[in-house]
Amino acid sequence: MLKVTVMSLGPLDTNCYIVHSDREAVVIDPGGDAQEILSFLASEKLNLTAILNTHLHFDHIQGNADLVAATGLTVMASAKDGFLLENELGGGGMMGFPRTPSFSFAPLEEGELPLLGTTCRVLATPGHSPGSLSFYFQELGAVFVGDLLFYRSVGRTDFPGSSERELIRSVRSAIFTLPEETVVYPGHGPETTVGQEKLNNPFFTEFIR
Repeated sequence: MLKVTVMSLGPLDTNCYIVHSDREAVVIDPGGDAQEILSFLASEKLNLTAILNTHLHFDHIQGNADLVAATGLTVMASAKDGFLLENELGGGGMMGFPRTPSFSFAPLEEGELPLLGTTCRVLATPGHSPGSLSFYFQELGAVFVGDLLFYRSVGRTDFPGSSERELIRSVRSAIFTLPEETVVYPGHGPETTVGQEKLNNPFFTEFIR
């Protein structure tokens, strides 16, 4: 049985998610001090098997380098976001926020990814960034969307490479086609569900009855 542990990390209180079974774990968006993550893994006797990034903005990747150093794993993220590591959005330093310790990553594309004894479906969901990905675990009944979709809101689209049109299309085609009871775990703020956002999110009024 898979479980989800949420940690609010980093200067922008980014939701870092640890998806885990009794023995193994996957980390999604380690946006702050990796020591808190490593301490949890040690206390629960969990073996970390993957580090996933929904996108490469600085507030979602601050802990990547330390996790790589501690585990020997390789970060997985979309190659389309690689350019972000060369500017303030990914490299950090924007508005006085911490710079991002450098790391390399393996390109991850849309498709099926075996994790935790099950299959994670990697969804291409551009809009907030060109390479934004969402991670859908059918067994868990949950999708991890980064800054694509929030409780009653959507992610920012005023950054270089962002697109409001693409974001809206991504939510409609990739997220709102999932079962309505699917839990949506966003990059910031509280969780929600596909059904609740269809009914109540003001950016998608066509679904409101």
